[in-house]
Amino acid sequence: MLDKIKSLSKDTMIYGTSTIIGRFLNFLLVPVYTNIFLPGEFGIVANVYAYIAILNVFFSVGLESGYFKFASTVEVGTEKENFSHPFLGIFFNSFILSAILFVFAEKFTYLFQIDVSRAYLLRYTAAILFFDALVLVPFGYLRLKHKPKQFALIRVINISTNVALNLILILGFKFGIESVFISNLVASAVTFILLSPIVIKNITFTYNKALVKELLRFSLPYIPAGISANIIQVINRPILTALTDDATVGIFQANYRLGIFMMLFVSMFEFAWRPFFLQNAREKNAKDIFSKVMTLFILVSALIFLFLTFFIDNIAHMRIPFKGYLIGKAYWGGLNIVPVILLGYLFYGIYINLMAGIYIRKKTKYLPYITGVAAVINVICNFALIPKLNMMASAIATLLSYITMVIGIFIVSQKYYKINYEYRKILLMFLSMAVSYSFYIFTLNTYNHWTLKLLSLIIFVILMFVLKIFDYKTVKRILTPGKKINNV
Repeated sequence: MLDKIKSLSKDTMIYGTSTIIGRFLNFLLVPVYTNIFLPGEFGIVANVYAYIAILNVFFSVGLESGYFKFASTVEVGTEKENFSHPFLGIFFNSFILSAILFVFAEKFTYLFQIDVSRAYLLRYTAAILFFDALVLVPFGYLRLKHKPKQFALIRVINISTNVALNLILILGFKFGIESVFISNLVASAVTFILLSPIVIKNITFTYNKALVKELLRFSLPYIPAGISANIIQVINRPILTALTDDATVGIFQANYRLGIFMMLFVSMFEFAWRPFFLQNAREKNAKDIFSKVMTLFILVSALIFLFLTFFIDNIAHMRIPFKGYLIGKAYWGGLNIVPVILLGYLFYGIYINLMAGIYIRKKTKYLPYITGVAAVINVICNFALIPKLNMMASAIATLLSYITMVIGIFIVSQKYYKINYEYRKILLMFLSMAVSYSFYIFTLNTYNHWTLKLLSLIIFVILMFVLKIFDYKTVKRILTPGKKINNV
């Protein structure tokens, strides 16, 4: 079991290195945006990208997930057919949708909540969506073939290109918000070019009716499920735009991005987790392994949550080499939403963990119901609470949605693939988080200093030992090859 968990950890670290480097480079743009663009301008960017996230589902039609499921076992058709069918399906579907958005951009400006004079942004959007869809299956191929280094390199090149062009266009040529879209488009096109050898190597134009049928049966539920999941993540921007203004959306988006480090950990775990549980599902002790992974995931997530919550104001107020701060002063009013966003990402990570049972038992038909209910809760909370709580309402709505998703997928996955998770340890970790956070809030009103913030974090670590969630010997076993693990 230890070897399996270490294998997952290794892949997670490799994927994570690329994700951390890439996201960090991308995060470097936040000071640029918040110190140069007005909140209203940044709000327009955030709003359009919210729609891009939702539209991604229509472009991929869930075929990336279908590829993972059937290419991992090749139970139907050949290896090349398992690559080609989902790739070509995405290609033709994306081409048609992109062409419609590109040609009729002016007609869609109302739906995107932007002025018709900015229709050109939607043409960039159409091309971005097309290229982003085309790389889904090739990237999936690298993950299934255990080529995290190649995967990591291409992702870093993608984000480095994006960041470099943003800096050149904004700081050098003094472009406006269109620079964000131009840079993204070029980076997405470069990524597809780098992945094209994989496409050429694996493409075949044979037709396997049985495979297509299985792919569609497995993948199509991901359309409503994916739409709902993306609604949860981004619908607050359009609703904020409708109920407040672009400036509020811009402030919300800038502070939402401060959740990057929790998002990084969840993202890098997700990259490694899906191929890991699919390829280890037939192991005799698979459920025990998955249970241990959940415990370790929550432990690391809790540490990240507490650290960022305690020090987020110090991070945001850091001065940067050129004029300004890490987050521009005009955006500081939204810092109070960051802990809520971080906690939301933590629950989303738990949801990713629980996804194993749904995949293994092919019960994806339940995902639209799970994410659909969560999306409805999100929309209702946004409309009901924004007039009273402003942008904090959107953060709370996101958190409640992720908690709902966790509850829903836990019920379904336990019904079809029961795993005995370490409930006592998980509960004690959340209670320890509450104790640590309460100490921080209590001292915050009397003596807000970094030493007390650090002490608050240390309290959590001490509780992990006192409550025997883990101990020194366990840590030593994890770090020492060849040792059996009896506790986590």
